[in-house]
Amino acid sequence: MGSSSLEPRPVQRVELKGGVMLLEIGRVFSFLLGLLSLYPILVSAFFVPGSHWEERLELSLLRIALAGCVCLISGMLFSWPSATNPDAGQPLLATLPVRMFLFALAGMAVLFVVSWYLEEFYIPLLRNKYLM
Repeated sequence: MGSSSLEPRPVQRVELKGGVMLLEIGRVFSFLLGLLSLYPILVSAFFVPGSHWEERLELSLLRIALAGCVCLISGMLFSWPSATNPDAGQPLLATLPVRMFLFALAGMAVLFVVSWYLEEFYIPLLRNKYLM
């Protein structure tokens, strides 16, 4: 009767291979869905001919909210702990889909402000110059 029977056994982590594979596939699909959800924002913010900037802004706000939800859910999948994810447990704002959304939104906001400025101040000058 040695003391070996009284020593605790190491706990083995059992993980289902199918669950890990499903999580990895879900990450890929959610990331691609996040990319695809950013595209309509770009189209509605800049490529709607004949519309004013107020109309383009209104059309873009709902699409921004939808893309934000998609990228947030994708970020949750990316931060889900698993054996194949060495960055598990990182903050949600540090995940790739959420960063991609924030950087894309910042870039589109800058481009939107530039397009608004050009439409309000530069295009009327060109119209007046060529009409005279």
